Amino acid sequence: MTALTIRPATAEDTDLILYFVRELAIYEKAEHEVLATPEHVKRTLFCQNPKVFGLICLDGDIPVGFAVYFFNYSTWQGQHGLYLEDLYISPEQRGKGAGKALLQHLARIAVEKDCGRFEWSVLDWNTPSIEFYDSLDAKPQSEWIRYRLTGAPLQALAGAVPTSK
Repeated sequence: MTALTIRPATAEDTDLILYFVRELAIYEKAEHEVLATPEHVKRTLFCQNPKVFGLICLDGDIPVGFAVYFFNYSTWQGQHGLYLEDLYISPEQRGKGAGKALLQHLARIAVEKDCGRFEWSVLDWNTPSIEFYDSLDAKPQSEWIRYRLTGAPLQALAGAVPTSK
């Protein structure tokens, strides 16, 4: 492996990002859930005021992985946090330091932006990733249960809320 570099994703990386997203979804046994199109990626990651950001990890000139993150907020800390939505390293590149390099890069961003937290989620069956995160001294937050609304339930709840004028 040559020297790893990490750079911000650009609009020219749209197809690469979608490739990595699909590969991640296959790994997580959820390929059927990927609905993102190039237009979605461009509209969200590469708009004038993006709320989500991407990184590309390269080994020389070869893209080996990516990360997508955004900033959230802790009222208890009174600080922003950095939330890692996705991190993916190509299977043939795993174990060579690319994942740790991306996490270190994200940790530096969190520190530079005065974030009080750097958080992410991992599927409970993903033992290799859990062991890797444990090795970094990251702590699971098992006291919290994550909830999600999508599709019809999200639309139904949104319809129940009066619109502001």
